[in-house]
Amino acid sequence: MFTHVMIGSNDLQQARGFYDATFAALGGKPGKMDDRGRLIYAHDGGRLMVTKPIDGNPATAANGGTIGIAAASRDHVLAWHEAGIAHGGTAIESPPSERPNGSFVAYLRDPDGNKLTARTRATK
Repeated sequence: MFTHVMIGSNDLQQARGFYDATFAALGGKPGKMDDRGRLIYAHDGGRLMVTKPIDGNPATAANGGTIGIAAASRDHVLAWHEAGIAHGGTAIESPPSERPNGSFVAYLRDPDGNKLTARTRATK
């Protein structure tokens, strides 16, 4: 349904450290900066893009928004969570855990406050 997700950042170098580490934990590659100054992460057919807002105003996190990132395994979710915390992210909500539908889930806020979740597919 979606071609990509774009989020804003006030510090692209800090964002790059966070997202490079969390995507590596999922088996992805470091982001690439395009000619417009946007970081682009491509993994398993999806794209996440990080940019400074084009209107010149500060980037802010979406209130009520969450970006879900697919993970292949429980170990990937845990590695993603640990890498995020080690690179300026903040653990939020419950600790990484299995949900009633069998998916394994973890939540973080990136250094700019964007809410993210990494999760495995539901098994029930």
